[in-house]
Amino acid sequence: MRRLTAALWLVALLGGLAASGAPAAAGARAPDAFVDLADVAPGIRQEIRYATRDNFTGRVVDGYREPVCLLTRDAALALRRAHRALGERGFGLLVYDCYRPRRAVESFLRWADDPDATGRREEFYPRVPKDRLFDEGYLAERSGHSRGSAVDVTLVRRSGRQVDMGTGFDFFDPRSAPSSDDVDDEQREARALLRAALTAEGFAPVDTEWWHFALDDEPFPRRQFDFPVDRSALSGGR
Repeated sequence: MRRLTAALWLVALLGGLAASGAPAAAGARAPDAFVDLADVAPGIRQEIRYATRDNFTGRVVDGYREPVCLLTRDAALALRRAHRALGERGFGLLVYDCYRPRRAVESFLRWADDPDATGRREEFYPRVPKDRLFDEGYLAERSGHSRGSAVDVTLVRRSGRQVDMGTGFDFFDPRSAPSSDDVDDEQREARALLRAALTAEGFAPVDTEWWHFALDDEPFPRRQFDFPVDRSALSGGR
């Protein structure tokens, strides 16, 4: 009887965790609502930094098996509309990050706790102490990216050349705030153009990073997923 009671308690506990939005199990597949952005909007360029060593950690981030942008279909369609509107003005979009597994967020937490992991400081956080990156809003213990409807994005010209936005992606510094006065007029106008294009399609900006936007009416507002960034995680994936 005790074993049966314990088993029932465990089932109830796991069911409660799933209902509360706990991360999916490692290796789980994505819900049907997720797509590869390249299938929806092939014209949007991609440079998925966390699938490479070219990021603030200096290594490939846990969970990034392929350099692909996975998003909820709603977010991908909204991003496509913004890209097309920008095209009328001679610009387009390039994404740096899209869906981010929960395990990647946890790897950021481990990185933040490692006092020796400062090899990319001058490039990414020269003025903000590493132990303040979470407190000041540059990193989050529960990322909106893990819900599948947030994106890190910039402007490119028709040639593919990136527009000067005043700072690079993931430059954790007050200069990266969309409203920073520490950038020139042309850079501020570029940020405003990106913001206008994304907010017109239902994305909301943040105060600390000009590149980050999240869909207001997102399909999974209380979920945190942990399937890998890999096309095979999608429904119908290879």
